[in-house]
Amino acid sequence: MTNHIRVMLEIGPKGKKVAAVAPDWPGLERGAKTGEAAIERLLAYAPRYAAVAKLAGMEDTFPTTPVADVVEEYPGKGSTDFWGISFAFSSFDQQAISPEALERELTLMRACWAFFDDVRSRVSAEMQRGPRGGGRDRDEIVRHTFGAELDWARMLGVHTPLDEMLTGEGLKAHRDAYCDAIRDYHLQGKLAGKIAKWPLRYLIRHTAYHALDHAWEMEDKDLTGKQT
Repeated sequence: MTNHIRVMLEIGPKGKKVAAVAPDWPGLERGAKTGEAAIERLLAYAPRYAAVAKLAGMEDTFPTTPVADVVEEYPGKGSTDFWGISFAFSSFDQQAISPEALERELTLMRACWAFFDDVRSRVSAEMQRGPRGGGRDRDEIVRHTFGAELDWARMLGVHTPLDEMLTGEGLKAHRDAYCDAIRDYHLQGKLAGKIAKWPLRYLIRHTAYHALDHAWEMEDKDLTGKQT
C-alpha cells in the first residue's frame, strides 16, 4: 500500500477559496482559503475517511497518513469561492470510466451513505449551536441532506418523495434506484441532467461528499454525554 494520495485543486475564480478533492476516494474533499491550506485540511480528514474505506472493504488500500500528489488544478465557479466546495468538473470527472471503476466509486458512495446512517443513529437529536448550518438539529440536517440528494436523483429520472426516504425501506429503494440509474446512464454514455449536464463521476463524488460532510458535522456537534 502506498501512502500517496492523488489530489485535485479547484480554484475559485476570484481566488477566495480552493477545494481540494481526492478523485480516487469519493467524498474526501475539503476547502480552505488557499491550495496549501485545503490540502492540509483534506489530509487531516484522512483518518476520519478511513471508516468509509473500511465500510467499503477497501481499508487495506486507503492511506490514513497520506502524502498529497497534486495531479490537476482547474477553475472553479462562484460557488467555489463562496462555499469552499467543489462545484466544477475536473478533467478527471469527464474521462471515460470503465464498468469496474464505476462500481468501485458506487461502492464508496454507498459506504458514505452507510456512515451517514450510522452517525445519525447514534448522535443526539439536539446539536451544539454554532455558525455552521444556522444551528440545525439532527433531523433538520438529515432532511436537508436527503432533500438535496432528491434534486440530484431527478437528474437521473429518479423521483422519490422525501417522506419515503425517511423510512428504512423507502431509503433503501431510493438508493438502489439511484445507483441503478447511474449504471444505466453509464451504459448509454449519458450525462446526468437535462439542462445542467453533470458527468457521472462528479455526481457520485458530489453525492458522497455531501452525505459525508453532514455526517462529520453531526459528529462534531453531537451533544451525547455533554448535556447536563
